[in-house]
Amino acid sequence: MTPVISVFAASPDGGCGLARDMAVRWALLEAGVAHDLRPLSFAELKTADHKARQPFGQIPTLETDGLTLFESGAIVLHVAEQHGLLPREPALRGRAVAWMFAAVATVEPVIVEREVAVLLEGDRPWTPERLPLIEARLRQRLDDLASALGEAEWLVGDFGAADIMMVCALRRPAAARLLPDYPVLAAYVARAEARPAFVQAFADQLARWQAGAG
Repeated sequence: MTPVISVFAASPDGGCGLARDMAVRWALLEAGVAHDLRPLSFAELKTADHKARQPFGQIPTLETDGLTLFESGAIVLHVAEQHGLLPREPALRGRAVAWMFAAVATVEPVIVEREVAVLLEGDRPWTPERLPLIEARLRQRLDDLASALGEAEWLVGDFGAADIMMVCALRRPAAARLLPDYPVLAAYVARAEARPAFVQAFADQLARWQAGAG
């Protein structure tokens, strides 16, 4: 069957390509896999029907060949394993999977923490003292990532799933605002954003937001 991805009917990101389905759609486009969308409103995300696919009432989900998956990282890993977005050599393959986990478990959490502190806790009395601590942790993550990437074009060999997950994390606003201080990472993200599959995924998500907003 043609894979079906659950997405926001009207993404709250304003068409910036930040919704969680971006990584999935990008991976499928890199793999040349046609797919359909299931646009859902915020109310529909909380229905029993959708929660049978995604227990937490979020997006994205992927349905394909009798399999239903949730969590963008798990979906991208599945797509990568099925369609050659991981290295063939076992040691490099394992390294690439480790970088996928690093993107979602080590790099992205502190980025999201910084965003939450500003957007949802900005008026709390502890926020002025807490923000510099979060910022320092975020900069340490970026320092370490830039050092690990070094002069390489991609994280592990050729472009693949690890880069999709990492670049999606680095494009989040709290990290993107710091990228000018990290030329290695800024160039890395720019290379990824220039890929035709990213350009198409971004355009598709923007069009979906424009349709929902209209």
